[in-house]
Amino acid sequence: MSQIMAQIKQLYDQDYNLWLEQMAIAIKNRDVKGMDWDGLLESIEDMGASEKRALRSYVRRLLDHILKLKYWDSEKERNRNHWEKEVVNFRDEVKQILKESPSLKNYLQQNYQDWYVNSVKAMKREFDIPNDSFVSWETIIQEDYFG
Repeated sequence: MSQIMAQIKQLYDQDYNLWLEQMAIAIKNRDVKGMDWDGLLESIEDMGASEKRALRSYVRRLLDHILKLKYWDSEKERNRNHWEKEVVNFRDEVKQILKESPSLKNYLQQNYQDWYVNSVKAMKREFDIPNDSFVSWETIIQEDYFG
């Protein structure tokens, strides 16, 4: 490996942003020899995983707040407006992610039921939720649905 390639690979670990800038320059210049292919592959895979984590996080927060609105009666009067605002915000974030990366809808559909179960399990530590509480993704994403 040339000294330049060794420096590029070292830059990946020491200053990721500068490494990205160097890779962008190499791509613009079609400098195939100046590319850190392994680093690029890792970064691309990380970006995909990051998008999935963001989608999962927003869907879980959306579910948590819908469950609060639907079942947490003792706190509902005091917190309703805040929870509804959060539902709107999280729903918008999910829709934006799916608009930018429509293929993530498959990931969402494959995992939604597990995310729902996990949200219910967590929320049951704060308030009672019936065992037959499941709400479909198609319902949750509707603009006027708040639980």
